[in-house]
Formats: sequence, structure tokens, C-alpha cells
Amino acid sequence: MRTFPGWQSVLVCLAGAFLAQCTDSGPSGGTPSTNVPVGAQLVKSDVPQDSAPAATAAQVAALGESNRAFAFELYGELGKSSGNLFFSPQSISTALAMIYAGARTTTETEMRNTLHFGADQTLLHAAFNATGLALAQRKTQLAPMSEGTGFELTVVNQAWGDKQASFLDPYLDVLAKNYGAGLFLVDFAKAPDAARLLINNWVAEQTKDRIKDLLAAGSIDSNVLLVLTNAIYFKASWLSKFDPSKTQSGTFHAQAGDRPVPMMKQVIEARYAQSADYQAVELPYVSPSVRMLVISPAQGRFDAVAQALGSTFDAIRVGLSTYTVTLAMPKLSFESTPKLKPALQALGMNEAFTDRADFSGLDGKRDIFIFDVVHKAFVAIDEAGTEAAAATAVISGTVSLKPQATLTLDRPFIFLVYDDPTGEVLFLGRFSDPG
Repeated sequence: MRTFPGWQSVLVCLAGAFLAQCTDSGPSGGTPSTNVPVGAQLVKSDVPQDSAPAATAAQVAALGESNRAFAFELYGELGKSSGNLFFSPQSISTALAMIYAGARTTTETEMRNTLHFGADQTLLHAAFNATGLALAQRKTQLAPMSEGTGFELTVVNQAWGDKQASFLDPYLDVLAKNYGAGLFLVDFAKAPDAARLLINNWVAEQTKDRIKDLLAAGSIDSNVLLVLTNAIYFKASWLSKFDPSKTQSGTFHAQAGDRPVPMMKQVIEARYAQSADYQAVELPYVSPSVRMLVISPAQGRFDAVAQALGSTFDAIRVGLSTYTVTLAMPKLSFESTPKLKPALQALGMNEAFTDRADFSGLDGKRDIFIFDVVHKAFVAIDEAGTEAAAATAVISGTVSLKPQATLTLDRPFIFLVYDDPTGEVLFLGRFSDPG
């Protein structure tokens, strides 16, 4: 055990994600900085991150399926509120997996059922590690003729613990081996606001200042013992960009009334599917594995499609085939701050938020519970690509014989960014009103 004597405490869970503006300058930077912030001390397991985790392709695919199930159920809860919605399911699942490593008894069971995790924790964390390593390879797997375009995808995890608390070596080993995460020791007990600013600055650095002030003043107090952070950085250009000169003013039919919106247009060869309930198109980025799937429910069928999003997603993926699509899509930009705690509780994860929680796998005691799971997200879509950020505080045409389709996204639609080989949903959202 790493001894630093603990006391009654609260666990705050954080994760961060970022999808950067696409540019023509090519991938830049590298692994985000993991330098120890001034005011923190790094404590890390002697166990290195496992570069060849014992998880098969089938097990990684099973994790992707499980994480999608959670993502779509979470969307069902968060989608009960009105307006635009955007969040990062993959980031949330990863952060909660790092806490789940310390969960025991009823707390573990509730989290496992809510998050659709497997019962074998060793296998679960190895699959998360394999997934993270696979995502890290996407920047080396660019489509032919994509030189001069931007793509980068990196994942970083970090834990923040109070310097006077104690954590079990096996727990620190799980973080290091499967999530590449060390532990930054800070003084939550005596200087909680200073610790909050350190975490906010770290999140801002990992997201290139797209997510600032994640933790609001007063959100961290002297009762906090542990904060877990996950950051995803994703920079990508469309494989087929929209021509800005073809963007024209259009009308978006929002529930609250018609809204003017700049509408991007192109004729694109893309994978497309349709049914009586929806039209769907898949827009690839320059790394072929990562795509945006846009789902436009038929008039009057939005709620039905949203409520069956999991089965709809599976049906669309099976039914996709190559069409020449005449596509009109709005440029959009909005921020979303969904409330995760009540949604997780509604899905059955209750004990973890009470003083009955059992996270004894963290410190050998039952003195830790989750105080809150805070989430903030931003997305912008334009002719060049996609920009999005999220933090959780735990697609002209030539003559073709291919079938033709026309899709005009002028009413509320659902969109997601996903990694096809692993099935991981990186981002999920609903655009219902340009505002």
C-alpha cells in the first residue's frame, strides 16, 4: 500500500475528450504533455503499461458492444431533456472503468450492470487497454492520397489523489498497466481550490484550451480524496471536404419553429441506408476507421428512432451500401452540459453515490463514494471537418452507376463519431435547434 493516512472521503470522477478543428497543415504535436504540474507530486506504480494486453479481437469487440449499449441507454436518459445534446460515451466509460477497478460487492454489481461491464475485471481492463492502443494507431492508418490533411487521435488518463490518503498497490497497478495512468498527489484537504485549478489547467492543456474551467468554483472541497481524468484528443479532416463556395443559407425545421442556418452541400460517394423510419449516411474522415454516422429520422419518427438507437445503429451498419448521395448538412456549433449523475442513477448505479458505497479496492477501506460526475462538451462541424470537445469531472461527384440518394438535414437529427474496428462510440449527439 502507498501510504499518504486516509480519512472519510468523497470520490469525484472526471474524464476529458477533445476533437480538434480539421486543418490542412497535417498532424501536429504528439502525445499530450504528462509533465507533473507545479504543486503536484507524481506517484506511479512500478508496473509499466502493458503494450500487448491479453485481450483478443473478439473480447475488444465485445467491449465495444457493451460500451455502445451503455452509450445508447445513457443517450435515452440524457435525451429526455430538450435542446441540443452532445457527449463522449467512450470517455465516460473509460473514466468509470478506472473507478470500477476499486468497486466491490453491491457497488461493483450495480456499476457492472449499469455500464454493461463483464464480471471478470482483469479481462475488462485488458480490453480497455487494447482498445486504447488500437485507437492510438488510427493516426498511422490514413487513406491513400490523404497527405496534407489532418488527423490525430490520442488518449491520456490521469488520477489525482490527496497526498494524505492511502491507495492499495494493486489498484495503482491496474491504473498503470491498463490505463497508463500515474497518480498526481495534491492537497485536497488543505488547498482544495488550488487542486481544482491544477486539474482545470491539465484538462485545458490536454484539450488545447477547448475545455476551460471544467470544475466550477466550489466543486472541489476538503472531502475529496480522488479525481480521475481521461482526455481524448482527435483532429481530423473529412475524407471528402465540402466546398465552402457551395454553402448557402437554408432553413432548419426545429421543434420551436423554422431557423435560418448555413447549409453545406456536396455530391458524395458514401455508404448510405434508409428505411421507413430514417435515412442515414456515413461520412469518413481521412483515417478510414473513424467515421461520422448521421441519422435523419423520418417526419414524426424522431422519438421512436431515438428510443431504439442501439438496434437502429446495428441495423444501419448492416444495411449500409455505397450510394451517390446529394447531401445538404448544416454547419453547426454548440455546447452541451448534460447532467450525468441523475442519468447514471436512473440506469441503476445508485450505491456508488452514497456512503454505503464499497470502493475498498482503492484503499482497503469503505470510506469512499462518488460525489459527482460532471460533463461538459462542445461540437462544431464545418466544410473542412469536425471540432468537438468533452470533459467529464469521471464526407464531387462523377457519373456513377451506383444508386442515388438525397439527404437534406433540415430537421432534428442524431449524429455520432465512432471507431469501426472496435465499435467504440467516441461522441454522440443530437442537433435539434440552430438557436
